[in-house]
Amino acid sequence: MSSILLLNILWQVSILAMVTIGLGIVFGQLKIMNMAHGELVMIGAYAPVITSHLGLSGYLQLPICVATVGLTALIMERTVIRHFYGRPFDSLLATWGLSILMREIVEMIFGREYQSVSSPLPGTMSLLGTDYPIYRVVVILGVAVFFFTLLLWYRRSKVGTEIKAMVENPALAQAVGINTSRLSSVCFVFGAVSAGIAGMVLAPTTRVEPMMGLDYLIRSFFSLVVGGLGSLEGLFIGVGLIGGIQSTIGAFFNQTYGYLFVLTLSILFLWLKPNGLYRSN
Repeated sequence: MSSILLLNILWQVSILAMVTIGLGIVFGQLKIMNMAHGELVMIGAYAPVITSHLGLSGYLQLPICVATVGLTALIMERTVIRHFYGRPFDSLLATWGLSILMREIVEMIFGREYQSVSSPLPGTMSLLGTDYPIYRVVVILGVAVFFFTLLLWYRRSKVGTEIKAMVENPALAQAVGINTSRLSSVCFVFGAVSAGIAGMVLAPTTRVEPMMGLDYLIRSFFSLVVGGLGSLEGLFIGVGLIGGIQSTIGAFFNQTYGYLFVLTLSILFLWLKPNGLYRSN
């Protein structure tokens, strides 16, 4: 395997992991099939566009992304999502309608044309014997630190324990004093903001437009199907396989063949191993 292919796989897996963690939290923990997840990625990708149009400093991209996506997610949760916890099929239909509404609103504000975003860290660096964009290297390292911190927090914090209790037995968790309604809201908003940050990170490397989130929604769902729901371990396995396979096949053939292969793989898993490769206890 060439060094450039290995680095591209790490890039694809890192971005896919950031997108998938939000869907995994909402689907695995709250039993909400959020069809508007891709639109949250898309809204996050528009954060650099907003700062550019307003003539603001690039350092404000992250606060604007978190505020915009977080407020959108909070409105979604308070008006629609909280009525569908534990009802995956009903939530699928409801959030599908929300996704259409969100795309239309973005089109009204920014139009349908592609937006381009310049990289905040231009240039390349020598890594593994090849020149690779500095921006991508920083993102890969940042995602690794994020997931390591999240794993420690989830396993050792009081809130992480409360989330596990809520997932296992919501009625019992509420009986012992856990505010499951507020905790569910926090989980949903956190998952949404993670998706938005992933979109912001993606913006300098792709064309920003209202339909861009659909591809990431589908690939995130594929990753959860293959890896399994309810654990970070399953998420890592899923994004590693989906991101790695698609990047490898895309490098030797083209992205269409890579996409077709992961689609076929996901269908086989839904048929033969619906719980995925890793099932949390």
